[in-house]
Amino acid sequence: MALSASLLLRQSQSLVMTPQLLQSIQLLQMTHLELNQFIAAEIEKNPLLDLASPETDDASEPRSAEQSAPRGEQDGADDGRSSNLDASDDWYESRPEVAAARLQEIDQGFENVFPDDRPAAKADVPELLGQWKSMTGAQSGDDYDLEDFAAAPMTLAEHLGQQVPFLLKSATELLIAEHLIDAVDQAGYFAGSTADIAERLGVDRQQAEAVLTALQTLDPPGVMARSLRECLAIQLKQRDRLDPAMKLLVDNLDLLARRDFTSLRRLCGVSEEDLLDMLAEIRTLNPKPGDSFERHAAEPVAPDVVVRPGSTGGWMVELNPDTLPRVLVNRQYFQSVSKSCAKHGQEQDFLAECLQSANWLTRSLDQRAKTILKVATEIVRQQDAFLVHGVDHLRPLTLKAVAEAIKMHESTVSRVTSNKYMLTPRGMFELKYFFSVSIGSSEDGGDAHSAEAVRHRIRALIDQESADAILSDDDIVISLKKGGVDLARRTVAKYREAMNIPSSVQRRREKRAMARLAAV
Repeated sequence: MALSASLLLRQSQSLVMTPQLLQSIQLLQMTHLELNQFIAAEIEKNPLLDLASPETDDASEPRSAEQSAPRGEQDGADDGRSSNLDASDDWYESRPEVAAARLQEIDQGFENVFPDDRPAAKADVPELLGQWKSMTGAQSGDDYDLEDFAAAPMTLAEHLGQQVPFLLKSATELLIAEHLIDAVDQAGYFAGSTADIAERLGVDRQQAEAVLTALQTLDPPGVMARSLRECLAIQLKQRDRLDPAMKLLVDNLDLLARRDFTSLRRLCGVSEEDLLDMLAEIRTLNPKPGDSFERHAAEPVAPDVVVRPGSTGGWMVELNPDTLPRVLVNRQYFQSVSKSCAKHGQEQDFLAECLQSANWLTRSLDQRAKTILKVATEIVRQQDAFLVHGVDHLRPLTLKAVAEAIKMHESTVSRVTSNKYMLTPRGMFELKYFFSVSIGSSEDGGDAHSAEAVRHRIRALIDQESADAILSDDDIVISLKKGGVDLARRTVAKYREAMNIPSSVQRRREKRAMARLAAV
């Protein structure tokens, strides 16, 4: 067989993951906070990108003829009191005739009655106003923010640190206390190790334990405890309520969690009435004494999509402009800089690359906004009954169904619905909330039910039960079947446990105890 060289022309299709395509995919699943951070990084390294804010847009827009012209020129010549006393004029108007006419009209020219109390010159008022704005940091024409004057919330570590000097005196104890306080978690519990801290500071472990015991007497009660049992014991001790029976109750919190009141009464050696009093005392304690102090400011969740009723029926689906930053390409700057650069050089290549990257980013952001709006509109169309009637009418929905309806890939819909929120008249929900599996109907030909709607029905049935008629899982299955939902008992138990709802035996014990406490 002879070997020979030949040229072949072959046509094939392949998907190449370019950096730009990978960037567009990443932008789809970013939250608005991550998107702002990404855009800030891009603006920092790309001189052709600008971030347009609403304030900048308002300031840059030219005013109309009615806005730019003085009121006297709009209405004709200044014919006296009607134009001078117009409500649009400021009270510190620089025109003397306007101010004089205003004072004469409202009869407030008090300089004749009190010669020493003459009003300040009108030119002084804007100056004082400018000084006040410069002191408060407010920009010209902007309102000041009250949060700029509010003190920062005190953290738990700062609160404990203010009390330590009144409790400890020696420098060694103060140093140990500082390291112990640094190991306190957000709930107020000591999450460190006294042995490690003592070894690091070169002191005895007994001394570190003694300092920890002293810190456990600080406010709030129960702080610096190493466990829930110790936290409750500290609070009871400060109330002088830690008697032997109460100590046995605190040592057996696992029985209290299981609502095994019979075993607790036997272990503590008390009557049923005394046990109810002890349980009432336990309920008044704070299991997380540090919750009232915030270490980090909670970031509010901003909706990406806003849904409101339409004026002619239906629903209006809009994107939240606060979560969509506007990125502009500064082409004027590109033209001015490119003129001063050589036609062929590193500077020109750099500018061309920056322009291409900026154009791609703006197109990707625009495509991201359109995709989010398209997916949200389809979700609203599918879940119209939920928006009108509530959770009971939430339909089963899958990513594939939405993807087929809007002619997109299922993975694209999955990225769009991740960490995105929709504000509706029913509240704010994550887009993933509207997707749930389908549960068959107990009737032939009946509509399928959403798993979230079924969980809501189970929760409603349990909330409505009384202490004398506790529903078992079998009873819940029967009730759901009467409502048209065919569900197995093990599925009901799985849903109940996922919602942290105890079993029927535990609920019966708890509700009977609550009824007795209410009667006492």
